[in-house]
Amino acid sequence: MNSSASGGARLLGAALRALLVLTVLCGVIYPLAVTGVAQGLFPHRANGSEVTSDGRVVGSSLIGQRYDLPLKKGQETPAPDLKWFQPRPSNGLGANSVNTQYKLILSGATNRSGDNEELIQWVKDAKAAVVKDNSVPGHPVKPSEVPPDAVTSSGSGLDPDISPAYARLQVNRVAERNHLTAAQVGRLVEDHTDGRALGFIGEPTVNVLALNTALKELAG
Repeated sequence: MNSSASGGARLLGAALRALLVLTVLCGVIYPLAVTGVAQGLFPHRANGSEVTSDGRVVGSSLIGQRYDLPLKKGQETPAPDLKWFQPRPSNGLGANSVNTQYKLILSGATNRSGDNEELIQWVKDAKAAVVKDNSVPGHPVKPSEVPPDAVTSSGSGLDPDISPAYARLQVNRVAERNHLTAAQVGRLVEDHTDGRALGFIGEPTVNVLALNTALKELAG
């Protein structure tokens, strides 16, 4: 064997050994180590921040979901089940939404500018629906009381949280539908309101899944 062939064989052997070592280190040992540390230090977060109710997983506190009535024959867009607190719109609004069920594969914003005529109409329609759905006898909702997150989707379209203002707006309707007092439901909202991170980062939020899970336990 000449020297050039011998040198090529040595280089190929070295490359194969490096491939084997890196595959074991990066493809086996490292993932197992990271998984083990995550499961040991914060298993709840490592497993997707699952939320359970009645002994079964009902969702993740990190991903929003809809609370809708079953589809009727010939119906394309589900109607919200008004006994539950409702989340933000997901990537579009109402019948115009391309992600009515918070599907992860459709994560993203509407990508429309603030002066887009279609988006403006969506917001107007959504505001009218929020006013209609949440107005109960003795407690009408004014359009000026509707907060922005009630009629706009988040950047991901999968936001699990709403503002305390939007949660409070829904209190009277939720109380009436579940035969509870507004004071009872209002306390649930206050108990499930998270403050700013480190006291100054971001805005207060309410996790809709956690709130509805507590509501289910209260309503029995």
